[in-house]
Amino acid sequence: MKRISLTFALVVVSFLLGFAFKTIIPEKTNKKMKKVTGIGGVFFKCKDPKAINEWYKTHLGFDTSPYGTSFEWREADDSTKKGLTQWNPFAEDTKYFEPSVKDFMINYRVENLEALVEELKKENVTIVDTIETYDYGKFVHILDPEGNKIQLWEPKE
Repeated sequence: MKRISLTFALVVVSFLLGFAFKTIIPEKTNKKMKKVTGIGGVFFKCKDPKAINEWYKTHLGFDTSPYGTSFEWREADDSTKKGLTQWNPFAEDTKYFEPSVKDFMINYRVENLEALVEELKKENVTIVDTIETYDYGKFVHILDPEGNKIQLWEPKE
């Protein structure tokens, strides 16, 4: 009987000491969230997107469509996972890049878009719109300090 009581007491004390140390010694919480994982696309304005698509197809071998082209690649950390980088010319009068007045927009691939947007809000980064979800992932637009519109994309796995 003494042995059972002693064993029980040791288990209780071990549990309480573990709880006390976990409470007293905080876990490392300054682990940085992985943000941008790569370039998801390059978008630019031009006078004639159809002609630009055709030029890149003819001279550089791009497999273009009216939406530009997609470059497929494999992730370095896991070669079973595919990734895409989109290249797309837009008409010079497009409003899609607004409120930026620049002739280009970069799309960055990210992990956990919702958490990243919350962090960016706390850092007073200008969030242009709300997160939108499509079959191929989630998107939101932000502005950098010079007014460049940036598209953040969390691809759907």
